[in-house]
Amino acid sequence: MIKKLVDYIGSPETSKQKNLIGFIALAVVVAADIWVQVANYLEARHAAHAAHAGHVTYLWDKLPGWGAFYGFVSCVVIILVSKFIGHQGGIMKKEDYYD
Repeated sequence: MIKKLVDYIGSPETSKQKNLIGFIALAVVVAADIWVQVANYLEARHAAHAAHAGHVTYLWDKLPGWGAFYGFVSCVVIILVSKFIGHQGGIMKKEDYYD
């Protein structure tokens, strides 16, 4: 089971399928975030305490899809910083380092 999964993930022939799955997952996350934003807005309009129900601290918290975008950018930054530290910081060694 694990071997099949590793072969599927590592295979260049399935890259289009993997990209499609990734884009679908991203679209689902953005759609869910928009759904939550709209539900919160509608709840705030109909709540008795509407003055405080829709309160957010920052302006960008009101943007639909902000959480998905912020999470994606954060992951990309973490990967790039880790690669930089690994390659330029001397953490990674060549394969024949111990030979």
